[in-house]
Amino acid sequence: MSAIRTALGSVSHDDQMSTVGHLDELRTRLIVSLVVFAAAFGLCFSQNHRLLALIDRPLAHQTQKLVRAGEGPLGYTYTVSRAARNVAIQLDHVVGVLKRPDSGATPAARTALAPASQSLTRDIRRLSAPAPSAKPVTLGIGEPFTTTVTISFVFALILSLPFLLHQAYAFFAPALEPADRRRLRPLILAVPFLFIAGVSFGYFVVLPAAIHFLQNFNSEQFNALVQAGPYYKFAATTVLAMGLLFQVPVAIMAVTRAGLITPRRLRRSRRYAVLACGAVAAALPGDAVTMLLETVPLYLLFEFGVLLASVTDRRARRRAASVNVSPAE
Repeated sequence: MSAIRTALGSVSHDDQMSTVGHLDELRTRLIVSLVVFAAAFGLCFSQNHRLLALIDRPLAHQTQKLVRAGEGPLGYTYTVSRAARNVAIQLDHVVGVLKRPDSGATPAARTALAPASQSLTRDIRRLSAPAPSAKPVTLGIGEPFTTTVTISFVFALILSLPFLLHQAYAFFAPALEPADRRRLRPLILAVPFLFIAGVSFGYFVVLPAAIHFLQNFNSEQFNALVQAGPYYKFAATTVLAMGLLFQVPVAIMAVTRAGLITPRRLRRSRRYAVLACGAVAAALPGDAVTMLLETVPLYLLFEFGVLLASVTDRRARRRAASVNVSPAE
């Protein structure tokens, strides 16, 4: 029970703790964090089929387009199956004509054509299936297991991140003054929401655009087989990177409140901010499309952070001015 109280609560600024007490608190928080992460990992691993299907969805959507266009091994197979379907439809039409009483065929021949008509109907139904989507391929005997564990680990990290951040903040918060803790609380609360927004933006916008560009680049010259390990690494890196990059407003608020830089100085440094956003986007995995899709929101987040810092700075100046004004004035 004491471990649970320590994990959910926070030590007051006025409480006096020895070095051993701080180490004991740190150990408790680390153990609880590991337990929460292990529980999240167990949940994600038990649902790994759904998580893999979720990660595969952008790739499946793109590969279906390539298959319908007849590109790649699956595209060739799909083209042949559609041609066979057309032949089966024509044969079924011919059999239907021969089965008519006025077709001139003998009753025995019309009776013999009935099973053929049923078989053609089943074949047409099977050949009318929608275009399949390519799944990532594995080359090593242990790659399916290691890839599944990696994806479960990434999703467990995303799921348990709010609790882990709370533990980090609760451990360092006693070193801050109560007023500083009140000012930092909105920033700490914004971190998980911005992370989720960044992960969503990376999954729904950046990742599909990157897959579309890369899968269609010189597609007529290659039979592209997507390997599971590199694809999942690319997808996880892209999504997690966007989740971390969406913390730009929090970082700007933190440095301005710490007095390291002023909002006015940041506004004058917009050209350097654009270059910095482009450099960060270029350092991430991807292509020119993903670089553009990452640079634009990064700069918008920079402007949003500067706006918040400016509003907060003006409010702080007004409060300081009202405190310094004497009652006679």
